[in-house]
Amino acid sequence: MNKLTLLAAALFAQSVTAIAAEAPPLRYDIYVRGAFNGWGTDNVLAYQGKGVYQADILVSPGNHAFKVGSRDWAAEWVANPAASVSVKLDAAYPLATEAGPEDYLFTKTTATFRFRVDVSDPKRPVLTVARIETPAAAPAADPHAGAGATAALTFPTWDGKQETARFSVRDPQAPLRSYAQSTTMQLRDPGPQSTTYDEDAALPVVRSGSLAFDALFALAGHEMKLDSVKEIRDGNYNGGAAISCDCFETGEKWHYVWTRDLSYAADLGLAMLDPQRVRNSLLFKLSGWRAGVAMAPQVAGTADGLQVVQDTGSGGSWPVSTDRITWAFAAEEVLKTLPANERAAFAAKALHALSNTIENDRVAAFDRATGLYTGEESFLDWRDQTYATWIPGDLASMASSHALSTNVGHYKALTVAAMLAREQGDKARAARYDGWARDLKRAINARLWLADAGMYSSLTAAHFDGAPLHKFDWLGQSLAIVTGVADGERAKSILASYPHGPMGAPVIWPQQQDMPVYHNRAIWPFVTAYGLRAAILGRNVAVADAAYDTLMRGAALNLSNMENLEWLSGQPLLLDEAHPNLIGPVIDSKRQLWSVGAYLGMVIRDVFGVSTTRDGIEVAPFVTAKLRGGVFAAGDTAALYNLRLQGRAVNVRLHLPPAPAAGGSGYYAVERILVDGKPAGAAIPWSALGAHSDIDVQLGKLVAGDTAIHRVNADPYEEAPAVFGPREPRIDALSRAGKATTLAIAPADRQAGIAYNVYRDGKLVASNLPAGAWTDRTGTAASCYAVEAQYTASGNRSHHSVPRCVDAGVAIAATDPRVQAGVALAPANARFAEPHLADWGRPVDRFTVRDVRVPGTGDYAVQVRYHNGANQVNLGISGGVKWLALKDESGKIVAQGVVQLPHARIDKANTPTVYSTPLAAHLRAHVPYRIEMSDFYNMSYLDSNRSFSAAGGVDGPSNRFDIYGVRLLRTNGTTR
Repeated sequence: MNKLTLLAAALFAQSVTAIAAEAPPLRYDIYVRGAFNGWGTDNVLAYQGKGVYQADILVSPGNHAFKVGSRDWAAEWVANPAASVSVKLDAAYPLATEAGPEDYLFTKTTATFRFRVDVSDPKRPVLTVARIETPAAAPAADPHAGAGATAALTFPTWDGKQETARFSVRDPQAPLRSYAQSTTMQLRDPGPQSTTYDEDAALPVVRSGSLAFDALFALAGHEMKLDSVKEIRDGNYNGGAAISCDCFETGEKWHYVWTRDLSYAADLGLAMLDPQRVRNSLLFKLSGWRAGVAMAPQVAGTADGLQVVQDTGSGGSWPVSTDRITWAFAAEEVLKTLPANERAAFAAKALHALSNTIENDRVAAFDRATGLYTGEESFLDWRDQTYATWIPGDLASMASSHALSTNVGHYKALTVAAMLAREQGDKARAARYDGWARDLKRAINARLWLADAGMYSSLTAAHFDGAPLHKFDWLGQSLAIVTGVADGERAKSILASYPHGPMGAPVIWPQQQDMPVYHNRAIWPFVTAYGLRAAILGRNVAVADAAYDTLMRGAALNLSNMENLEWLSGQPLLLDEAHPNLIGPVIDSKRQLWSVGAYLGMVIRDVFGVSTTRDGIEVAPFVTAKLRGGVFAAGDTAALYNLRLQGRAVNVRLHLPPAPAAGGSGYYAVERILVDGKPAGAAIPWSALGAHSDIDVQLGKLVAGDTAIHRVNADPYEEAPAVFGPREPRIDALSRAGKATTLAIAPADRQAGIAYNVYRDGKLVASNLPAGAWTDRTGTAASCYAVEAQYTASGNRSHHSVPRCVDAGVAIAATDPRVQAGVALAPANARFAEPHLADWGRPVDRFTVRDVRVPGTGDYAVQVRYHNGANQVNLGISGGVKWLALKDESGKIVAQGVVQLPHARIDKANTPTVYSTPLAAHLRAHVPYRIEMSDFYNMSYLDSNRSFSAAGGVDGPSNRFDIYGVRLLRTNGTTR
């Protein structure tokens, strides 16, 4: 070692010592958290000395949202708390140390970026982002070198080219193979263009004559194992520290257990392969009350409160979102696969938790006027992506809408709970839930079916409108079919009507303008898998083949079962340089749990046809002519070996007929089933299966099946009317003179070929109108109106406008002497323009308004005017959930129920107030009434949230907000 080297080493050691001796200005770790790392804590900013923190992050192409934040988000720093900022390289950005919208980093190529935060002044940290040059990587070795067998799958691209996935094994005869897989498609995340994985002795393997098909099944099994963990973590829980749990985590970028992700993944495939881990994960998503919480008398269920957890989300979680009941899909599948000695305990707990969940959802989210449950669409929980642009500023209007997918989930929960109650001898409860399920099915078909579209509406408009929207989602349609809510004719219509692009079915239709790819403009493999299951039930070969293609293509070209893909190109990232704000998917993860469950289920349940029942298994393979002439063309059999079910190892062999002639279509009927050489039916009881059993299925004649499918296409870089809906219009003015009401319809945008439809009280009353004034001569002084835009060429429609009602309402401010509350009035200030009752809502708080009178007898919507700033509109567990009652002068209750007061946006100056969900009441003119508001509960009351970092967590339950007053609005019964 020369003197120069020794000197450099000494100087480096001195600098390290100096940094170590210098106390960092922050007493907590700070991270760069964004779409490129799943908003996790993989990228800590390391202290460099002199107030500077730094992290070097390899970032793939895209327009990436990010923030600087602590592990628990107690510290959250953004460039501008009022608007997103697209950071320019090497520019300095003072950061506001408060919550706000994400900032963005755009890059055309994969590169390493240095994020540098100077906190010399901790009250005014400064961010700079610079690109740093890294040494060029050595050329990658050929992953297929020395292979004993190779195969390739080639797929056309949207722009007339092709991409290829290659597969190889060193020893194709090995009992357990080791695979290599490579792709020509540019991957979403930085890394090699190839991967390797091994078959697992504990999991089934496939031998089909197609190396690629066998490999992709092994890839899904490998990824299931990667998602099988001993501990989970999320920055919002337990201070970001690990939580012990033999569970399934959600994906490479998502290290926690989320109710809906787990439940759909388990239902699709995981429950069959690892029921114990699914059970553990399901139990993790149950919780009772926190210690010391006193429950309001209106809360239903047992004293312990054990129920399914609704995860953090829109407006502060439940009951703005009510799809926690998807838990029942997974529970039903686990109950079929758990060994008998483990099943009874789980069945008892499942009934207990489902019953408490169902009973409280019935109180808080069931709309007796429609027979439907309220709440956000299931899984489509990024409100900007799938709702009207005005909805994120008025989440009570999202809370009061009715979603197809969520209602079908409630139907599943009711039927599963009824089944468990019958098993456990509770006939009364079984009858109760059976009756509710029958009524719900009838209501879904009566109120959400759109005959002109041949599909169910995905959701209704909000209160004061309530019409079913001409908006559609593939998950909701598919679940309606697989649960039996849709009858045969409706199922056939749905399968023929739902649009499919060249790469498969998008999760929503039509797409929404001005939104990047995520739920909007996307394929989600797990949704495709439910579409496949629906297609098989409806014997629609064209839709089934499209789903098979989508699932295999996605896994083959991406080297993983991805979270989502752009729907017209099938790419994991559509890099729209001309419109960086539309680039996406904005976040995407490898080995996403429900995508993994989808692929495993596709092979086991759909291709090989094996599903479990309480009494055994059923075998009903669905092999299409396209599969036989494609991936299965090389052999006469396809075998699934070592499928382990209730302590048995089962092998299933499909004996395939000759491949069809070119252009052949249909699916193959089952000709014969043998179990260990003995004839059997499709339903095979457990008693007929030994410790090791062979099931041989002979496929016979080709059955035509249904081939109706709705094909659409467009350039993925254009917001074309063929595949997008218009922007929603506005009602700029509404006036009433005599018996006529005039609306001023403001155009959705300046595009040609748009007409407008008017809804009054949720009913279509005028169509194909131009923008401008329109007069209604048949409405009443209590009517409410909404408008939608429609492309005249494609028929695609917008969301509805904000509804406007003729009645001005009776408004009573918080300053009115008739108002009484347990908190003092807070004065107006720079942010809150009016005096208000601040931070009202502790369980002991009461709010009353006496001597309330209305000028005319009729139906009224009673709402609280409020602001809830406990968390952001897309986060948290602290949505306001209270009990509202109206009493007449004798003290008799004339109306009562839960009202929701979700999180609302906060502006730097003059934060706007919003209205709660309405309580419907029939009131008499000039009679004095009394309004009383008291406690109910939200998810912060559950023990599982005691370690949550934000409002409602470590500091105790939070069900508080600011009250500005109340409003009573005359309507024609359109409160929901």
